[in-house]
Amino acid sequence: MKKILILIFFATFSVIAIANSKNDDRNIEISKNLDIFNSTYKELELFYVDTIKPESTIKYGIDAMLGQLDPYTTYIPESELEKLKFMTTGEYAGIGCVIGKNDEGIYITDVYEGMPAYKNGLKVGDIITKIDGKQTSEMTTTEASEKMKGEAKTMVTFTIKNPISQKEKKVEVQREKIVIPAIQYYDTLSNGVGYININSFTEKSGDKFKEAFLDLKDNYKIKSLVIDLRNNPGGILDEAVEIVNLFVDKKSTVVYTKGKNPDLDEVYKARKEPIDTNIPLFVWVNRNSASASEILAGALQDLDRAVIVGERTFGKGLVQTTRELPYGGSLKVTVAKYYIPSGRCIQSIDYSNRSEEGYVTRIPDSLTSEFKTKNGRIVRDGGGINPDVQIEIKNHATVSYYLYHKNLIFNFVTQYMAKHANIGPAKSFQLSDKDYAEFVEYVKGQNFTYELKTEEGVKALKELIQSEGYLDYAKEEFEALEKKLTHNIDNDLKMFEKEIRNLISIEIVKREHYQKGEFIESLKRDDYREKTEELLSDEKKWKGILTAEKK
Repeated sequence: MKKILILIFFATFSVIAIANSKNDDRNIEISKNLDIFNSTYKELELFYVDTIKPESTIKYGIDAMLGQLDPYTTYIPESELEKLKFMTTGEYAGIGCVIGKNDEGIYITDVYEGMPAYKNGLKVGDIITKIDGKQTSEMTTTEASEKMKGEAKTMVTFTIKNPISQKEKKVEVQREKIVIPAIQYYDTLSNGVGYININSFTEKSGDKFKEAFLDLKDNYKIKSLVIDLRNNPGGILDEAVEIVNLFVDKKSTVVYTKGKNPDLDEVYKARKEPIDTNIPLFVWVNRNSASASEILAGALQDLDRAVIVGERTFGKGLVQTTRELPYGGSLKVTVAKYYIPSGRCIQSIDYSNRSEEGYVTRIPDSLTSEFKTKNGRIVRDGGGINPDVQIEIKNHATVSYYLYHKNLIFNFVTQYMAKHANIGPAKSFQLSDKDYAEFVEYVKGQNFTYELKTEEGVKALKELIQSEGYLDYAKEEFEALEKKLTHNIDNDLKMFEKEIRNLISIEIVKREHYQKGEFIESLKRDDYREKTEELLSDEKKWKGILTAEKK
């Protein structure tokens, strides 16, 4: 027995000694490399031909170091802490408008209803020529935006030029604390379908959602509910958990975290009694739905509580915490991963495995793991939430893209609004044939031109073939192809009239009815809405989606 105890002692001691030895080796390695870094900077400071700026050089080094990790571990200098605060609270002090820049300078692209810009009569399309007496012609939109912000209850003076009359006026505006509402719009769609859009998960968005839901439930007698999470980048996790809690049984696990440090692991459960565990739920997501919005959608999917409609979501399932650094800076560092009720993680398998736009690419099933929902449905990890019902997103026609991004739609609507003092209720607005004919004439008068991507591709191919000396052999084929691809603006404006009308209508209604108007007009012709109403018309079909039954 003594020999056995002695052997156990030495075995345990050996394990501890090896572990300590590994820790010592790691500490030595860290110390050595930090010393190399410090010595390198000192040598540069002493001998480099030009003067080095310490702050920018060290920040570049920190950013390069963090760049090898996940995309969300970042260094935040003191000067950028206000941006972090805005992301979590949705608050800043300013005047409540969005600006852009065109040939005429800085101009207003959006105004938030009820906020200082709105109260002082600033309109979308107005050109800002001066801010506090300083010309804006040489300012970037970032520089102009910073001048518009400041402490609450302070004044900022604008010189505003009317885009139609070109008359200028001075407007003095008092800055206020601007709170971007998490719930920007809610209403009923048709046949008792409630609709709530969640813009982001900021402070008290759970309470605001609850108020909206109870209003729809008690006063509009809704029979089903759509939760729209499209383009929702996430935010405060607790707020998303609060919303899930409204629809699932108390003590249900909504999400949990696991990381290197077990002390930081947490389990988020439904802590309150739910309000409604039976109302049919449909959650709309797209590839810009990220983080807390993916957790909300994923938890409701794993608990078989909602049908998820749309595109595969962004795939951000990492937990960050903020650590204070010397001299006012902070480190936003990833400490764990999120796991939803089935046990799957929503984080994309490979941080770099994304398209050029930054979205999750298709992941082969062989690289993912299989999990099961509460009812036994098979779901997979590997990157975001895969919807139960896919929506095929249609790309905008090239002509629509250029009409929008060259501001022809925006400028036409500015002229339209100058002629129409009141467009009437948003829900009944319709762009007339006469209005669209005027738009077509307006476009023709602007010498509008654009090039199709196919035309660009053919041109590039032609140059390549010419450089290799083969153009003479394919000259006739190229001429025939170029003739077929040459677009006609008149034809394009007619062929894609429905799509262009939609863009014009949204811009018009938004001008008079602000953000609510934009939602109302957009929902009139929404593929998600059509698909959801189609599902609701077949109860057996949507209920079958939430079970493991074969359909």
